[in-house]
Amino acid sequence: MKQIAFVIMTLFIVLFSCNSTKNKMSKQKFYDFKAENSKGEEIKMDSYKGKVVLVVNTASKCGFTPQFQGLEDLYKKYKDQGFVVLGFPCNQFAKQDPGTNEEILEFCQTNYGVTFPMFAKIDVNRKTAHPLFVYLKKELPGTLSKKIKWNFTKFLISKDGTPLKRYSPTVKPADIESDIVKALQSNP
Repeated sequence: MKQIAFVIMTLFIVLFSCNSTKNKMSKQKFYDFKAENSKGEEIKMDSYKGKVVLVVNTASKCGFTPQFQGLEDLYKKYKDQGFVVLGFPCNQFAKQDPGTNEEILEFCQTNYGVTFPMFAKIDVNRKTAHPLFVYLKKELPGTLSKKIKWNFTKFLISKDGTPLKRYSPTVKPADIESDIVKALQSNP
């Protein structure tokens, strides 16, 4: 009888601890993360509370690199209304962003006039993926898998930190504009 009670109690403890871990993960929000910017400073995502955010994994030597111009155009057009683009360089796809953080930032500013925040180079897939991208892929899985398939995958985040939509690299920034406007007009 004592063994049965022990087994039942053990199962209860195991089940309870699994559920609490699951609940903790599911309650995680965009604002719980932080990342290093291109200058080496830690930036908390909660500094973007109340803004509509577009998170993009970028590369400076990619066929989609000209999208920097479209991203900058959207940023300039809507930044005063509470919109921000966050660029995260990634070298995981055909090594298309081999430079240092400083070189990448200079390239973006010189060639595309980028003024939106750029972050330090990160990984977006595999075990080395940045926790922010692990979270975004979990919340907004792609077609057929959660994995990010290439540079310039985009994630739109609402004013309250809820991931709204994921866009493939082939979706041009201008094609996202109506979703950005809708998110800006919604109440948090």
